Amino acid sequence: MKPQVMVENVWKSFDRGRIEVLKGVTFTVPKGEIVALCGTSGCGKSTLLNVISGLEEVDRGHVRVAGFDVVNESTRIDLLRHHIGYVFQFHHLMPDLTLAENCLVPLIATGGKRAAGLARLHELAAATGIQHRLGQRVRELSGGERQRGALVRSLMNDPELLLCDEPTGALDETNRERVFDLLLDLVRARGRTLVLATHDPELAGRCDRTVKMRDGRIEGETR
Repeated sequence: MKPQVMVENVWKSFDRGRIEVLKGVTFTVPKGEIVALCGTSGCGKSTLLNVISGLEEVDRGHVRVAGFDVVNESTRIDLLRHHIGYVFQFHHLMPDLTLAENCLVPLIATGGKRAAGLARLHELAAATGIQHRLGQRVRELSGGERQRGALVRSLMNDPELLLCDEPTGALDETNRERVFDLLLDLVRARGRTLVLATHDPELAGRCDRTVKMRDGRIEGETR
C-alpha cells in the first residue's frame, strides 16, 4: 500500500543544536492506517508530528506526505490547507468567535464554496453532537465541546492525513472516551490516515499499530 507518511533519518534540534529532540527517526505510515505514538513526555512525539505537518523544519533527513516532499514553505502551506488536519491537546479555538466561525476558518483559507462548507460543517457537527452549539461563542462552551469543535475544524477540508497531539489529554474520562470514539469513527468511515500522540495505553491499544518512542528515537512497535 502506498505510504501516506514517510520520514527518513530525520534529526531535529532546538536552541541552535544544543537540545536534540529527534535523532535519526525513520517512520512510515501506509494510507488508511491508524498509528499511536507512545512514550513519556519529552520523548519527541509532538516534535515528530510537527515535522510531519511542516510546522517545524527538520535539520537533516526527509519527510514526504501524500507524495509531497516537505521541503519549502509553499509546499508546507499547501499540505496544511488541503491534505493535513491537526488536532492539538488544547483546542486553539478563538474564544470570542462562535464555534461555527472557528470551524469555517479552514474553508476561508482555501477559498472553498460557502454552501458546500456549511453543509459539511452541519454534517460533522451532527456526527460529533455539537450541532446545537454552533452559534455559541467558544468561551461559553465546555472543554469537551471545545475539543469536539477542534476535531470538526480539523476535518472541514476532508484531509487525507489527520495528526493528533494528545487530543483527549485535557478532558475528563467521560469526554475523553467520547471524543476518541468519534475520532476513530470519523477517520475509519472516510478511510483516512491517523497518527496520534498519546500517553494512554488504552487509547493506543485501539489503534492499528503502536510505535514506542524514547529519547528522540523509535524504540519499537506493536500491532
